[in-house]
Amino acid sequence: MKLFKALFSIAITLVLIWALQTKFGDIPPLGKFLSPGDGFWQNAENKHINAEESLQMDGLQGKVTIRYDEHMIPHIFAENDHDLYYAQGYVTARDRLWEMDIQTRSAAGRLAEIAGPKALDIDRYHRRMGMVYGAENTLRGTMKDPACKVMIEAYTDGVNNYIRHLSKKNYPIEFKLLDYAPEEWKPINCAFLLKLMSETLAGGSDQFAMTNNLKRFGAKDVNDLFPDYPFHEDPIIPVGTKWDFKPVPLPKPSKDFIALMTDTIKPKERVPGIGSNNWAIAGSRSASGYPILANDPHLNLTFPSIWYQLQLSSPTVNVCGVSLPGAPGVIVGFNQKISWGVTNVDADVLDWYQVHFKDKSKNEYWYNNCWNKVTKRIEIINIKGQKPEYDTVIYTHHGPVVYETAAQKPDDRNNIPVGDALRWVAHDESNEFMTFYLLNRGKNYDDYRKALIYFTAPAQNFIFASSDKDIAITPNGKIPLKFKDQGKYIMDGSDPANDWHGWIPSDQNPTVKNPPRGFVSSANQSSTDTTYPYYINWRFELYDRGKRINDRLKAMQNATVDSMRHMQMDDYSMRAHDVLPAFFKYLDASKLDKNQLEVLQIVKQWDKHFAANSIGASIFNNWWLTFYGMVWDDEFGDKRTLLNYPSFDKTEQLLINEPNSKWFDNIKTPARETCVDIVMHSFTATADEMRRKYGQPGQKWQWGEVKDTHINHLANLPGFGTGKFFAGGTGAVINALRGGNGPSWRMVVQMGPTVKGYGVFPGGESGNPGSFYYDDMFKTWKDGELNELLFLESANENSSKIKSTLILNKSN
Repeated sequence: MKLFKALFSIAITLVLIWALQTKFGDIPPLGKFLSPGDGFWQNAENKHINAEESLQMDGLQGKVTIRYDEHMIPHIFAENDHDLYYAQGYVTARDRLWEMDIQTRSAAGRLAEIAGPKALDIDRYHRRMGMVYGAENTLRGTMKDPACKVMIEAYTDGVNNYIRHLSKKNYPIEFKLLDYAPEEWKPINCAFLLKLMSETLAGGSDQFAMTNNLKRFGAKDVNDLFPDYPFHEDPIIPVGTKWDFKPVPLPKPSKDFIALMTDTIKPKERVPGIGSNNWAIAGSRSASGYPILANDPHLNLTFPSIWYQLQLSSPTVNVCGVSLPGAPGVIVGFNQKISWGVTNVDADVLDWYQVHFKDKSKNEYWYNNCWNKVTKRIEIINIKGQKPEYDTVIYTHHGPVVYETAAQKPDDRNNIPVGDALRWVAHDESNEFMTFYLLNRGKNYDDYRKALIYFTAPAQNFIFASSDKDIAITPNGKIPLKFKDQGKYIMDGSDPANDWHGWIPSDQNPTVKNPPRGFVSSANQSSTDTTYPYYINWRFELYDRGKRINDRLKAMQNATVDSMRHMQMDDYSMRAHDVLPAFFKYLDASKLDKNQLEVLQIVKQWDKHFAANSIGASIFNNWWLTFYGMVWDDEFGDKRTLLNYPSFDKTEQLLINEPNSKWFDNIKTPARETCVDIVMHSFTATADEMRRKYGQPGQKWQWGEVKDTHINHLANLPGFGTGKFFAGGTGAVINALRGGNGPSWRMVVQMGPTVKGYGVFPGGESGNPGSFYYDDMFKTWKDGELNELLFLESANENSSKIKSTLILNKSN
């Protein structure tokens, strides 16, 4: 019996040892993960940090001093530019290595290497969209410039120095959870980050849906419902701006496009709301007499943040702001002379072309009245636990045929047409790094304009302010020269007339400097009025935020940094301002019951602010969305065919000016509905639904309770994000906080003899969930406050905010 017990105990022990070293599904080997020596215990960090640290490093040319402030933000002082970017790579990897790794793996289509076959669809998508192809071209363009070559290679060497000296026990916790090891950084990884930004900000398309609209409803209705200029607008470049240039000749529309747009033809995902705010006021409107610049890019909010804050100083530069983890330089920030920020332009830089192949081999396609050979690119996708997959992607002169057959296309890619080739500016050779290299060192308006020449994609509204008292804004990027509405629909790829015909000259991109009104601004609305001679796009973000920003700036005098900070948190709804008078006009209160009347009284007394504690905001938001759905779902809610819904702007126009429009009629009912009917039905549905869902009007009806505001971990790991939190704002107000998207970095810069910067992002500098500095700035951001940004003149400058110093010395 004793022998049996002993053998049984040994067997159980062996099974336990085996189990602890084995990965089960998504669960890492628990033995490794729980190991006191190498497991997650090692990721806990003390809030108190070493006051002094010194390291010897191969590859440095001199000494680097890095001073950390109370938020562990590094202020890097180097004796030369090589060492500056080497140190930036090193400290960024020290804080954000896993974030850098996973983002570049995603862009490169390499997630299946660590996650297995469940990541194959996203890997195939990124490979077939040409993300690797585009990154290769960007890297080639970047490395042609000697200064950028030094910057990229030094940054890469700094990252790799950290990785090579990283022990297993100190791996970021995500590597342990996913059971893989970091790999050496490559220069192309820096380019992958730019491709990710292009995918986020300029990688969506509604051409497939718009083409379906045209087939179903015909040109007349589509042109009416989807106009080239909106009903409401307050463009970025002020109305009436004179264009001081001679336009280059515009291409003529192709024959098939003209045919599509004639009424004789019988009718046989882009993500909305991706936006940001920026503005700059002239010294004439500020208390100091110098310009003030503000910027808050709206992006997906994650822990760790998309941004990494730092100061970079060498004999050629002293700049402060935020960088992208994995890319050298400062993307949004300021120096002693200038400040700058960005919002998305939403230029039409992605088009789809129908391809006619000669036969099933798909080796040739018809273009310009002859057969042309395709190029085939073999993408090797490594898969954890399986053999590699070899995916052959066909390229025409336009670009990749993303999905050749319906069988290749996943269900969540329904905005991508099958068998069509993609022309995307993100595939072109470029060197966006030079833009930021020059802006970081810029001294005046001319330097700002020179820097913009190098920026290709995604097109951005670059705002500018200087201590010379200049302000400016330029919707800028490499924008194709097109005929009007070219790319609004899928085009015939066989006709050269449908090709892109060069580029809008960079010095003819719309711009304004020191306008008489005393401010510049953007919120992703139309770049210009209709007098601009070139076609940029037929649709932009709605005017709501831009209009509110401009209204406030027009009334602003003796402004301060605090004026700008308060304005960034503004939650007044221009949509409610425009819509509610018509809603109340058409609503017959005599037909409402007691409970519905109570709801109506609340929304009538509402101040039109989307404050967290507002009940009126919750009612109006539900009412508007219900009204919008009732107007369009009967015609556009076809689950079998992807259709593009008309905009909120068009819906407002019909509500206010065309209450008898045919579009208010629900074609699925025998009666003929009018605007009055839809307003009534949508309100009663809203009041009844909210009462069923939240009970009597009270705390549960508050906007901050109703909307789901959260910040998730980058890999959606449970417990590593904020969970739902109570906050105001919404997508169509200046404080555009909605769901997990919103102001990813708030910055205000007061220009003058001594420049002062203020800013904050939601989270912290560290990517380690076990660190105090993982989310130490979240509350400041949530409360609408800003941190004063420490901007040191030298490594030896004394400041009570400095808590630690790291010295990097070159190895002997």
